[in-house]
Amino acid sequence: MKQPIACALALAIAAALGANTANAAAQKQEASTSMNTATAYSGPFAAPSTLDLNYPQFDRIKDSDFAPAFDAGMAEQLREMDAIANNPETPSFQNTIVAMEKSGQLLDRATNVFFNLVGTDKNDARDKLQTEYAPKFSAHRDAITLNPKLFARIKKLYDGRDTLGLDAVDRRLLEMRYEDFVRGGAALTDAQKVRIRDINTQMSKLGTQFNQNVLAEVNDSAIVVDSRDELAGMSDEQIAAAAEAAKARKLDGKYVIALLNTTGQPAEAQLANRALRQRLHEASVARGSRGNQWDNTTIVSQVLKLRAERARLLGYDTSANFVLADETAANQENVNAMLRQLAPKAVANARREGADLQVMIDAEQKAKGEPTFILQPWDWAYYSEKVRAAKFSFDESQLKPYFEMKNVLENGVFHAANKLYGISFKERTDLPKYHPDTWIYDVFDKDGKRLSIFIWDPYARASKRGGAWMNTYVAQSALLGEKPVVANHLNVPKPSEGKPTLLTWDEVTTAFHEFGHALHGFFQDVRYPYFSMNVPRDFVEYPSQVNEMWADWPEILAHYAKHYQTGEAMPKALLDKVIAASKFNQGFATTEYLEAAMLDQRWHQLPLENIPEASGVMAFEAQALKADGFDYAPVPPRYKTPYFSHIMGGYAAGYYAYIWSEVLGANTTQWIRKNGGLSLANGDRLREFVLAPGGQIEAGKLFPNFAGYEAKIEALLEQRGLNSK
Repeated sequence: MKQPIACALALAIAAALGANTANAAAQKQEASTSMNTATAYSGPFAAPSTLDLNYPQFDRIKDSDFAPAFDAGMAEQLREMDAIANNPETPSFQNTIVAMEKSGQLLDRATNVFFNLVGTDKNDARDKLQTEYAPKFSAHRDAITLNPKLFARIKKLYDGRDTLGLDAVDRRLLEMRYEDFVRGGAALTDAQKVRIRDINTQMSKLGTQFNQNVLAEVNDSAIVVDSRDELAGMSDEQIAAAAEAAKARKLDGKYVIALLNTTGQPAEAQLANRALRQRLHEASVARGSRGNQWDNTTIVSQVLKLRAERARLLGYDTSANFVLADETAANQENVNAMLRQLAPKAVANARREGADLQVMIDAEQKAKGEPTFILQPWDWAYYSEKVRAAKFSFDESQLKPYFEMKNVLENGVFHAANKLYGISFKERTDLPKYHPDTWIYDVFDKDGKRLSIFIWDPYARASKRGGAWMNTYVAQSALLGEKPVVANHLNVPKPSEGKPTLLTWDEVTTAFHEFGHALHGFFQDVRYPYFSMNVPRDFVEYPSQVNEMWADWPEILAHYAKHYQTGEAMPKALLDKVIAASKFNQGFATTEYLEAAMLDQRWHQLPLENIPEASGVMAFEAQALKADGFDYAPVPPRYKTPYFSHIMGGYAAGYYAYIWSEVLGANTTQWIRKNGGLSLANGDRLREFVLAPGGQIEAGKLFPNFAGYEAKIEALLEQRGLNSK
């Protein structure tokens, strides 16, 4: 998404906020110095990369290059914006809006690389830079958004938009730029602008600290195991990897189970040792609320109060309504209505699943001649695998040998894209990498022309944030003549040296999901940088959820599900079982997600006066979950508040977006199945109506344009198995 981000120069901010004329000379001198800084900068971000498609020159970029590039880029963009704001010519679309689109390119190059590296390979130097520059970037955004002269030009164009002869794309850009400025505080009084700037600066600092704490807690909370016997149930390769992780911590002879950022931990599905499963779970849910130096409860309280205050300044009663006014959902009442429709069905299904697990537990304990126990969160994944094996006669260990990672990527994910869209891929070894554990591919369109460059970064590491995501290094835009460079990131545990990377079924599905985001990036066909991938949060997951359908599509699954040693295809009987089990455990999966989504809404729908202090954060969380009907202890939320990174970032009041998007996704997969399935014709239609428009067309119109009718929630209920009694 094109954002007007750059630096914080104090005098420029003061000017933007209407400082008195006594400071004018100092401001002009500072601006002159800033322009000279921009002119003098000659580092690796000074010009577009000379590599294909402006692919970043990772081999030339050092951590010491970022600060000078940030400073120069910020100064340059302020100079560009100042020139637009003070242009003596009558405001026009070209000399104001298009000129803004062309601004900040140096800064974009530097920040695109930096923030992607912060997520994928953080180190102390990058941590320090992020902490130092977060408030500077925030203040710089405000210096632009709160510039009264710049806003006056935009408003003049907006007010006269009916007379400008703009086509639909240009008009939409003007309207969205105007709305962005208003939502940023441009129409407020000078005193209110000062407060907005202060709020934004504080939130940027706190958000950076929150994320750094989350990563520190993940690493600090890793479970140290004394003996190999305690790891019964894990494979030899996993145990070897745990031993190597211990050695890296100078704990030779021991074993370390690293944590992922979700509440549930993958090892819980395998560990036979119930006490160890409990240790793992309790370490996971305690993160961020242990009262140590990485405790996030104070930050949560402060950020929520700041967000609520900002929303009120901008005319909204809650932070949620402020956020949702810019989404397809429109307001918190609409979000609440959908989530509350789904939650009882999900919990009821989870309780039925839990009853099956309890039967398994009781039978197993009776067979051992031992007393039974009540199902707990740390038991769910372990006994789910047993129930899966009993119901469908297979378990995860039978599947993994058929899911070697690179084969899944090239003969599964890529193959599906080839069959649906006609695109092809070729691995490259000549481009520099930011980390050795990455792969790079050229992406060619069906006419043979290069469409994009794709980076694949699959492995978990201590320097990488949790979860899975797609990011953009270069965004497509016709105005700037740029084609996309995008990356997918997973957190698959890396096996010990020389061993294959064998994926779980969830990891396979995640690979297809994230590649759906990559396809969205590849196929953007937008005029202006602003529109590239600039879609509402409750739409952005839609293309990725559609792409998941190909993971178990028989033709695709048969093409990549092959034994890593023998090359034999997965037996058809096992293939059929995988497909038959697709709705298994969906009560659990939907409930843990909805708990997090509704908790996010509960927090952001609080009026400012009702937001608790740090000491009340965890109590409020418990009360909110119970109030929404989530009183079933074996299924905790996917994220608890102190490590809920999504809502401290771009998904604040927006975590519901996954399920909102999934309504569109479920309707789309249903349409595809009814209209020929995996075909180039269907791919062309998806590309034209869903993937290519970016933000150029209102998101709410894209599915109806594709399918010819409005999406219905029933398709989602069927897909998740929630329509059963």
